Amino acid sequence: MELFPAIPLEPWYDTKQTLHRFEQVVGKVRLHHSPRRNHWWNVPFHVTGRGITTRPMGLVDGNPVFTIDFDFVGHRLVASNLDGQTADFPLQGLSVASFYLQLQSALDSLGVDGSIAQATPFDLPDTGRPFTEDSEHATYVPEHATRYWQVLSQVDLVLEEFAAGFSGKTSPVHHFWHTFDIAVTRFSPHPVPQPREAGRLVREAYSREVVSSGFWFGDDTVPEPCFYSYTAPEPDGLADQPLNPPSAEWVSSGGGHLALLRYADARKSPDPRALVLEFLESAYQAGARLAGWDVEALACPRGVTDPCLAGR
Repeated sequence: MELFPAIPLEPWYDTKQTLHRFEQVVGKVRLHHSPRRNHWWNVPFHVTGRGITTRPMGLVDGNPVFTIDFDFVGHRLVASNLDGQTADFPLQGLSVASFYLQLQSALDSLGVDGSIAQATPFDLPDTGRPFTEDSEHATYVPEHATRYWQVLSQVDLVLEEFAAGFSGKTSPVHHFWHTFDIAVTRFSPHPVPQPREAGRLVREAYSREVVSSGFWFGDDTVPEPCFYSYTAPEPDGLADQPLNPPSAEWVSSGGGHLALLRYADARKSPDPRALVLEFLESAYQAGARLAGWDVEALACPRGVTDPCLAGR
C-alpha cells in the first residue's frame, strides 16, 4: 500500500474517541501491573504485525505473566497468559462501559487480577466519569481502526529510522494512550529540576533535557494529523530557527512552541519518508544546538557507532 495513506480526522473522529478510551482502560492496566521504568517507558503500547500490544506484564504484582493485544485486523481484544491460555472478544459494538467489563471478565478467566486505580479517563473532557458509566462512546468502524494501525505502523518505522541517528539515551518508539500519539525522545544528561507542583507525570517525564519527535492523528486543537517536535525546556530563540522543508512551521503550544509538519504536506512529496526525516532532523538540530548539546558527538549515522564500521 502507499506510504502515508489518507487519514483525515473528521471521518473517523467518533471511532478515535471510543478507541482512545478503550486504550486508556488497557493502558491503565499496563501502568498498574508492570515494573516501573524511567520516564514512564513501561506505560506506552508498542506496534505489532496486527495492532498494538502492552507487552508482557505481571509477575512482580503477584499475577501470572499476561499480555493484552488490540488486533486491528481481526478487530478483537486478545488477552493471554504464559500458559498459552487466551480470552478474546470483538471490539465492534461495545461502549466503553461494556469494553471495561468484558476486559475484566477476560482477565479473570486467565487468573489475572486486572484491577486498576482511578478507573476514569486521564486528561480527557470526561475525566470525572468512570469507565463503567460511559455508554456515550460506542463507535468502532473496522475500516477506520485498520487504517489507524496501518498509518501507526508506517510512522513507527520512520521514527525507528530517525532514532538510529542518535547514540545518546533515547526512548523506545512507543504509542502513548494518554495523548494518542507515537513518539521517540532523545535525552541529554543535563538534569532539569521540576517544581513539586508539576506533578508526578511531568516530574518524571521531563527530569532531563529532551527533544521529543513524533506524530499524532489530530485533535480538537489541531484538527488534522501532523508530525511534530519539541524541545523541553525550550531554549530561547527556538521558534526563530529554520525548519525543513519550507512547509514546516513553529506553532505556539502551552507556553512554548511545536515544530509541525502537516501529514497532508508530507503526502504530497515525491519521497514522503525522506521529507519527514528531514523535518525531524532540522527540528532536533535547532533544539539541541540551542540547548548546548554536543550534537556531533551524539550523532550516529545509519545506526553505527563503531568508527571502523562507519568508514566502510
